[in-house]
Amino acid sequence: MRFELLRQRVERAESRVSACSDRAQASRLTFFDAWRRGWTPGRIVAAGLLSGFLVGRSQPLSRMDGARWLQMAGTVSSMFAALRAAAENASAAEAAEASAEAGNPAGAAPAAAPSPAPDALGTAAPAPSMARAPAPAEAATELSER
Repeated sequence: MRFELLRQRVERAESRVSACSDRAQASRLTFFDAWRRGWTPGRIVAAGLLSGFLVGRSQPLSRMDGARWLQMAGTVSSMFAALRAAAENASAAEAAEASAEAGNPAGAAPAAAPSPAPDALGTAAPAPSMARAPAPAEAATELSER
């Protein structure tokens, strides 16, 4: 065979490998995106209930004394309280956002930062920036410089 013919075959094979690799990458990204979108809160709760049922069926109920029943009831109670608090926070945030969009500055106005208290020498310390929390290295540097 001629060298040119072999070189053309190699180039075609390389382009096929590249195209297959691109398709595999796109399929993998699509799969992971669909996987993430598929885990809705309802499905997560259903999976938890199903796995809890299966674990409960695998261990006899006679092993569960009164203290464990109370512990389980407390855990379930705190879970529902946390879900309720999260829902209330979300509805409050939506209400504030709707108020801000309607032009009501009272619902959207951020609270004023308190003025810094003077230190032992009578000078006021600079107010910390509320835009972002300092990185650990910045916080350590600030403490070591004082």
